[in-house]
Amino acid sequence: MSTAEKTTISPATAELFDQYVIPNYGRFPVALVRGEGSQVWDDQGNCYLDFFPGWGCNLLGHCPAPIVEAVQEQAGQLIHVPNTWYMEAQGQWAKLLSERSFGGQAFFCNSGAEANEAAIKLARLHTPSQRYKIITFQGGFHGRTYAAVTATAQPKYHEDLGPMLPGFVYAPFGDLEAVRSKIDDETAAIMVEPIQGEGGIRLPPEGFLAGLRELADEHGLVLIFDEVQAGCGRTGKWFAHQHFGVEPDIMTLAKSLCGGVAGAAMLASKELAPSLRPGMHAATFGGNPIAARAGIAAIEMIEQHNLLDRAVELGEAFRAQLQPLVDELAFITELRICGLMIGLEFSVDATPLVQSCLEQGLLINCTQGNVVRLLPALTLTDEELQKGCHILIAAIRQYAEALAANT
Repeated sequence: MSTAEKTTISPATAELFDQYVIPNYGRFPVALVRGEGSQVWDDQGNCYLDFFPGWGCNLLGHCPAPIVEAVQEQAGQLIHVPNTWYMEAQGQWAKLLSERSFGGQAFFCNSGAEANEAAIKLARLHTPSQRYKIITFQGGFHGRTYAAVTATAQPKYHEDLGPMLPGFVYAPFGDLEAVRSKIDDETAAIMVEPIQGEGGIRLPPEGFLAGLRELADEHGLVLIFDEVQAGCGRTGKWFAHQHFGVEPDIMTLAKSLCGGVAGAAMLASKELAPSLRPGMHAATFGGNPIAARAGIAAIEMIEQHNLLDRAVELGEAFRAQLQPLVDELAFITELRICGLMIGLEFSVDATPLVQSCLEQGLLINCTQGNVVRLLPALTLTDEELQKGCHILIAAIRQYAEALAANT
């Protein structure tokens, strides 16, 4: 009997949600109650191997001991104070992030969308008042708040929300000449994911990020890297842009920044940072003591366990498992991997594979309708990788057979 056949959400839980929770999420009929490492359990006792833990937030797996211990200790001392007071942990956290990136200063908030809102504000505050336009890229994703969703150059996220905010200009990802053609006297910034996450794990063409840096310098623009999904060690370097030898003026972080605890940050160069002057922006819970302690613990865990190197090693192990399948099956068009950002693109709808894998006890994601997206934990074991890939490969082969039978 498959996992799905054993799993039914309790009627009481379903009724509770139907009556009291806005149904803006498509939910699987599973109630998760406990997690450890790359495994998670539902309220029926079923165990799942999680290749997409916490939507990419649980970079260190479910309930990593250093994060749990830091949060528990801090919760017993001080849970929250406003940013009108100094917090030692927040300063230490900012120092650790600055030293591992480009030497900037940090503004702390709670989510990727909030970090990107701060970046948009800072870019406009730093440039002359007539400059307000920001160039972003097709297939990108920057969040759900109004400025962030307008910056997201995907029409499906704009449906029924118009009019969108003025000042955002869209260019094809990877096309430097298109970017050049869109720069004018009103342009303030360029905002890009060094590796597009929700867009399908799309890596930039060679020279693209360096070219954006050159354009920004040539025209006096602010260069913003959205590393909400790619940052914090997932790619095998602290930040994805470090693979390409290019530094931004502003970088945004969230998701895995605090090992699963809600937290986000915007890092800005010391030249730009003072433009976010007092009173212009804030986040009530941003950089709170619990998030700060969790963020520090996450950095320490990654370094103490050499998890940057482990991300590279695991990424190559996934490549070894999946590339032969790509070579074999024509309906798989491309495998894209950078550390533990993994995208498997299909020429057909790939969403059925999510349910198929769920039924066999594996949690994955499909984005853009045709890209299987995996964001496993850096603590994934070799045995778990083998097991998960076995399930995924079997599901893909079954899907190929089903499609062939229907043609």
